[in-house]
Amino acid sequence: MTTDRGGEPNEEVRGTPTFADCISLAVPDSWWEFGIRPEGREATIRALVEERIRELPELAPYRADLTAMLRRMAKDAHDSGALYLGCMAENFDGVPLSATVTVSVLGARNEQGVALSTDPRAIAGSLGTITARREGDAWREVTTVDIPDVGPAARTYGVEDVPVAQGDSRTLRMVLTQTCIPVPGTTDEFKKLDDELTRQVKDQMQVKDERGGKGNA
Repeated sequence: MTTDRGGEPNEEVRGTPTFADCISLAVPDSWWEFGIRPEGREATIRALVEERIRELPELAPYRADLTAMLRRMAKDAHDSGALYLGCMAENFDGVPLSATVTVSVLGARNEQGVALSTDPRAIAGSLGTITARREGDAWREVTTVDIPDVGPAARTYGVEDVPVAQGDSRTLRMVLTQTCIPVPGTTDEFKKLDDELTRQVKDQMQVKDERGGKGNA
């Protein structure tokens, strides 16, 4: 199952709901949000582009460019292990600007099976800073922040050189920020949380289908 912007199940792909289906972010209305899993992704992108062109007919000459951009962003996000993607592309006084926001869930244990600390200070301490040696160099700061209704979290922000693709020596200069929000407990407890969220989504799908007369999901 994938979820559209409004949070309703995408009818193109019906399967077992996952943690990704329970992620909700608030982004500007001009941004694009859609499921990034390969199943049904292409049809969703085409539909979103056509909807945006109906709203803004002046974008019609750029239909192919918009489709290619969203296709590339979705593939990059999926290949990196992201569960959620929000992206934008706008033109500011003749200067094109694109941006993306992704959500990924990392394991609670390292390669040796040792449980990782969920203390934001410990997480921040494991993240490296980058010091600019001269003006124009890449840089990164590491700090902790307090997010309302969430609590403390580790955060990095700065201007970094990001590889164009895995294994590619070319880089792109980007403004980048990462926020690490800990999920309390061990991997087993996280799985229990994921199972509970899955059960809730299934219940919601069942109620929706019963009301719509489509049968159980």
